[in-house]
Amino acid sequence: MAKMYYDQDADLSLLKNKTIGIIGYGSQGHAQALNLRDSGARVIVAEAPGSDAWKAAEKAGFSVSEAAEVAREADIIVLLAPDDLQPQIYRQSIEPQLASGKTLQFAHGFNIYYHQIVPPPAIDVTMVAPKIHGVLLRKLYTEGQGPPGSVAVHQDASGKALPVSLAYAKAIGCTRGGVVETTFKEETVTDIFNEQCGIGGGVVGILKAGWEVLVEAGYSEETAYLELFHELKGVADLINSYGIPGMIRRCSQTAQFGIMSRQRRVIDDSIKENMRRVLREIEDGTFAHQWLLEGSIGHPNYLTLLSMEDEHGSEAAGRKLRELMPWLTKP
Repeated sequence: MAKMYYDQDADLSLLKNKTIGIIGYGSQGHAQALNLRDSGARVIVAEAPGSDAWKAAEKAGFSVSEAAEVAREADIIVLLAPDDLQPQIYRQSIEPQLASGKTLQFAHGFNIYYHQIVPPPAIDVTMVAPKIHGVLLRKLYTEGQGPPGSVAVHQDASGKALPVSLAYAKAIGCTRGGVVETTFKEETVTDIFNEQCGIGGGVVGILKAGWEVLVEAGYSEETAYLELFHELKGVADLINSYGIPGMIRRCSQTAQFGIMSRQRRVIDDSIKENMRRVLREIEDGTFAHQWLLEGSIGHPNYLTLLSMEDEHGSEAAGRKLRELMPWLTKP
């Protein structure tokens, strides 16, 4: 049974007199920086000079510098740049600044688990991973709430890596929802598996296949979209609040019986075997190698796949329907 930590288990005073350097003022970076500052921590930000993110961080009142300067000054260096950019940023700007007593922290275990970043043994290497998008992390914090998250220690040179990580988790709001103690491997594998087989590729693939089946059978594209894609949020909200049994009980009895009696015909053993193969490719580094190679040649396959998503018939129907519901999208 994994151990969970909450507000009462974390001591914010452990961040007192420490400088926290946020490397990357993107979705997670901006939310974590703002939440940390509001919790009383001293925060500095690293971004590319002249970038929109640099300007946004300055506008928010942060001291902004290049990564090497932030890494030199910070006691806790939080690497929140995109996964494929982290190794280069680390080698060029962070590694030369590392010294005993510093902490290198991540929000995802990718580059440690796949050995793209190998820190020196004299520093703490930790992870605090909010299980929510950065925009919502900030929103919940300002409302006095917080999402669940996970915490992990890869290296504990100081003997205080876990308590300091819990203090950080508290400062960004995650111990309000509870953080689970994990490992870099477990967080990395389960996170990527979810993206590919769970709420990412799995759900998206099933919705698109269902849309295609209905349209091929002669039903309208718009009705198929509304039934499959549009209703997804309501079902997801019910599962998030009440779990799967609670969601089922809040549907009509017709829907309840259909869900329970047909789900194993759709998701059968062949689907699970496909998932097992995907899991093995995540664990053994096959997917990581493919993604890193993709980045090294300019992301041609990624861009092709992205354009194919735009061209799927369900998206054409969805665009028309979303135009009739402008409250669904925000600037």
